[in-house]
Amino acid sequence: MKKDTAFPVRTIHVKNMTCSCCIHLLRRELTLDGIEIHDIRLGTLVLSHDPKKITWKKIEAILECYGFEILRDKEKMLVEQIRHAVIDLVHNSTYNAMVRNSDYLVERFGMSYPYISSLFSKHEGTTLEKFTILHKIEKVKELIEYGELTLSEIAYMMGYSSVQYLSTQFKSVTGISVTEYKVTPSTSRLGLDKIS
Repeated sequence: MKKDTAFPVRTIHVKNMTCSCCIHLLRRELTLDGIEIHDIRLGTLVLSHDPKKITWKKIEAILECYGFEILRDKEKMLVEQIRHAVIDLVHNSTYNAMVRNSDYLVERFGMSYPYISSLFSKHEGTTLEKFTILHKIEKVKELIEYGELTLSEIAYMMGYSSVQYLSTQFKSVTGISVTEYKVTPSTSRLGLDKIS
C-alpha cells in the first residue's frame, strides 16, 4: 500500500531478509535515517526518500551494514523468493507432512521442479534439497528444545517416514545423535540467515 509522497516511490528486492526481526530492524533503521517505508515484506522494500538528504549509496550502506544485499538480477530475485518459500514452508507454517516440498514449490512458482532446483543450485552453491534438509533439521532442533512433542510426532510433522529416518538425517547433518542433542540442545542452533 503506497502512500502519497513528494518523492519517487521505489521497490527494491533484498537478499537475506529471513524473519520478522529483519523487517522490524530495517523499518527502524531506515526510518531513523529519514527514509519513508511504504511497504516491507520478506525480501521486498517499497520506499521513498529525499535524494538531497539521503543518497542511494547511503541506503545501500545501511542495508549492507546489517548483512542485507539489494538484488538487481531477475534470477537472483527468484532464488531469494525460493529461499523464502522454503523458510516459510518449514518454519512459519503448519507443516503439512502430506505435501512434498517439490510439489509445494512447483505450485507456488508455476515452474518445473528441475528448473527451480537447477536455478537455486546455480546461484546458491548448494542444492535445493540440501537447503531444505538443513532447514528441516534446524526446525527439528527447535521442536526438540520446546519439549512439547514426542520424536514420533516431530518426525510426522516434518514429513519424515519414520523416527529412524529423522534420526539418521539428524546425525548426518549435525554430527550428533538426537539423544546427544537433547542433553546439550542450544550448542548447535543456527539463525535462519546462517543456514545454507
